[in-house]
Amino acid sequence: MTPTASAPANEPAAAVGPLGTAEQRARLFAEIWDKTARREAFSPVKNQRLALDVRVGMEAFAPELLAANTDVALFYALVKISNARKDRHLKVRPVDGGLVVPGWNERAEVPLRFAVDYGQREYSLFVADLDESFFAGGATSRVPRRGDSVVAVDGRPLAEYVAGVEPYYPYSTRENFWWHVAAQLGVRSGQLPPERFGERVTYELRAGDGSTYEVTLPWLPPEQLRWAGPKRPEYPGMTLEFATETYELFRPTNGRKAVLLRWLGFRRTLVADVERLMAYAEKERLLEHALIVDATGSRGGSLGVYAIQRMTSRPFKTTLGNIRLSDVVVPFVDQKRAEIVAGGPSDAGVFESDDGGVRLLAWLEGSVIPALRAGRSFSEAVPFKLAHLPADSDGVVKPAPVHFSGPLVCFFGPGGGSHLDQFAATIVDNELGHTIGMPTGGFSNTWEWSEVLRMPGTDRPLVEFMWSIGHTIRPNGEILEGNPAQVAERLPQTAANYSQYPALLLERAYAYLDGREERGRR
Repeated sequence: MTPTASAPANEPAAAVGPLGTAEQRARLFAEIWDKTARREAFSPVKNQRLALDVRVGMEAFAPELLAANTDVALFYALVKISNARKDRHLKVRPVDGGLVVPGWNERAEVPLRFAVDYGQREYSLFVADLDESFFAGGATSRVPRRGDSVVAVDGRPLAEYVAGVEPYYPYSTRENFWWHVAAQLGVRSGQLPPERFGERVTYELRAGDGSTYEVTLPWLPPEQLRWAGPKRPEYPGMTLEFATETYELFRPTNGRKAVLLRWLGFRRTLVADVERLMAYAEKERLLEHALIVDATGSRGGSLGVYAIQRMTSRPFKTTLGNIRLSDVVVPFVDQKRAEIVAGGPSDAGVFESDDGGVRLLAWLEGSVIPALRAGRSFSEAVPFKLAHLPADSDGVVKPAPVHFSGPLVCFFGPGGGSHLDQFAATIVDNELGHTIGMPTGGFSNTWEWSEVLRMPGTDRPLVEFMWSIGHTIRPNGEILEGNPAQVAERLPQTAANYSQYPALLLERAYAYLDGREERGRR
């Protein structure tokens, strides 16, 4: 039910201050829900899989909003309300003149890193790496070992700890949530409220022999830590030829006809980096070799279709996207028009199209705005952001003139998503190659809308709040958010295989390629 405007018992109804009254905060919640109901492009498949009722989820944290008596309490109440939508893309951020959150941009770490054991129905966490030099000085009575599992954090059993931090994490799949909990377990940052961190943190760990022990560790500047584990995945029998911002290229030392790309992301140098790849492959006569792409550590970005056109010899259908038609569409179109005129998004890290946005703007002005005026709920679905194709296209693109023609194998995992989700869905739904590992994080959408929330009845800014205003549609016609493409060969990361995981993925790739070659000879 919607929260009432009555003040908490410890706050007089007439009290007015920088955080407003309980009545004003109740109006703030009502405003957030109203805008969410009008703007959000909800994913029914995600909501079903996570058993999610967005309104009920948001209302569960409304009492914290009404009772907030500090900037920090109000900020994290808004974080929880936002995260109730379960969307990795959607963040709440401080703004100039708004709520003050001490330590928001600061980061400290303990000399342990953690990872997720996905091997059982009930996931668990374990020690993945450590700074051996820290422990060599006798800082603790016992030195943790890689693979030791996490039993408790600051005296709270792991399940209780995870349940306590869950509302502070935006995520679109359960696997991606656990990946981020592991990544942040040894980090002090604005992810959690400041009061959740003491001067030190105590982990209870379980060793391989079943015994448990505790280690109490300080928070240290990240630059002081020296991790014992490798800086990049280790691929047995492979040597690094060269690296770019987009990928690292490895080749076998035994003459096997294969190329491995450790894919890093779809960022600003993608086109130039892929052109370098193709020039190298053509010069070295590698175009007929098998292409193995390890995207388990990839970030998102844009223009993945440009890369796929050079990874396959087959035509394929791209992802599509639409826009939910609401009050933000006109200012959104104005924003995109300004970006296109200026030469690209202001974040400058991602290039969204190969024509500078000309097709996109024509569609926004010629189709989306008229659909809004006609009272429609969603725009038509068009090739994603019109990055490579016009609005009236069927979404099918052809391979580039120079492309790899051998078999394609891709490794995926739950840590990344967004445009990586689209890359994976394009490979899987078009059956362009063999996939191994785990599904991606499942948080792709078309666009988000951000605005500064203000205390109702005042000009006081509070935070930047975001909404997802469009769906990504997979090539198979399904909404992507919360619904990542499944891999053909599932190989979950576990405590037992963590140190050899890249090698195991490569082993599985070789087994697939050898079997494919054997079948071809029959």
